[in-house]
Amino acid sequence: MQARPLVLAALFAALPVVLSFFPGAIPVAGAKVLPWQHMVNVVAGITLGPWYAVLAAAVAAIVRNALGVGTPLAFPGGMAGALVVGFAYRLWRRPWVGLLEPLGTGPVGATVGALIVAPAFMGKALPLGALMVAFLASSIPGAAVGTLLLKALERAGVTAPTGARG
Repeated sequence: MQARPLVLAALFAALPVVLSFFPGAIPVAGAKVLPWQHMVNVVAGITLGPWYAVLAAAVAAIVRNALGVGTPLAFPGGMAGALVVGFAYRLWRRPWVGLLEPLGTGPVGATVGALIVAPAFMGKALPLGALMVAFLASSIPGAAVGTLLLKALERAGVTAPTGARG
């Protein structure tokens, strides 16, 4: 049973990396925002739970940075959103919790990014307000698409009904 979540986590790590080359990561306020990451965070958080979802987001951030299609801000932005969705799903067991992904990415991810990551790893200060707007502009549509995608996968029989996931 351990192979399934690891394989899915690897898939959820690879998907935003691959998608970052097509429409591309959008440079905004010192970050390269990627709505696809937030879409994947929703699906991973609900199907795998918080820890595997965070692992997938961290691996995606590592690979995106290594390939030059991400910045160190991908770590707090992606990981915080995945964590919020995973824990919210554990608490409420409803697919709408995917829409909470921006709460992790925006207030938490942007704050950590502006106060810790940008000065320590990028060597510059970024205004928290600008970073918050950039992160929310990426995570709100990404979370909406992820929630719709999850519902479509469920209707197509690709995933178990949302209430049946453990």
